[in-house]
Amino acid sequence: MCIMEKMTLPGLPDLDIGNIFCIGRNYVEHAHELKSEVPDKPMVFLKPTSSVIFNGDLIRLPQQSQNVHHEVELVVALGKGGKYIAESEALSYVAGYAIGIDVTARDIQQKAKDKSHPWTVAKGFDTFAPLSSFIPAEDIEDPQNLDLKITVNDKVRQSDNTLLMIFPVAELISYLSGIFRLQPGDLIFTGTPKGVSPIVPGDRIEATLNDNLATLSVSVE
Repeated sequence: MCIMEKMTLPGLPDLDIGNIFCIGRNYVEHAHELKSEVPDKPMVFLKPTSSVIFNGDLIRLPQQSQNVHHEVELVVALGKGGKYIAESEALSYVAGYAIGIDVTARDIQQKAKDKSHPWTVAKGFDTFAPLSSFIPAEDIEDPQNLDLKITVNDKVRQSDNTLLMIFPVAELISYLSGIFRLQPGDLIFTGTPKGVSPIVPGDRIEATLNDNLATLSVSVE
């Protein structure tokens, strides 16, 4: 029997990656660019841990898709778990923050949406969750005032601020804890702002949180 090795979170050596929760359509303009409704509560989906890669790694495009997009996001790592966490206490559960990319096979996702099917396949291919090193939570004064930026071949594709989130970090943690028993090492991809677009083999992708507070560099193969 093959047992997968646990992956430690870079920058947070005491934590191994747990569940990966992702939030869809958490910025109004992103919902509009996808011609989708703005949600009235968080839209939650999951990624497998096998989708995680780190700085310097390769995004490998799957043969099943002809239209893969980048989605830059603030990623939250939980340092402790809990159930029914109050929104007023939620940020105390955070161990660190990173910049990440929710890579999406858009054509596969659209087919799933048309049939009201889950998005798991479109979001869960190997290498579809690149992550930077994590910044300790105490070094982030306010997670709702962070600049997110992604460039492809040195051209800016997405650039926005987390203050535009529909559901802020504290609310997301509280909401998720009302459904799942959260665990140390769980990650939350908090949603992407407008500007998602395709990536192709040979692309060089750079993502940053507050300029160079956290950086992520990956290539596409």
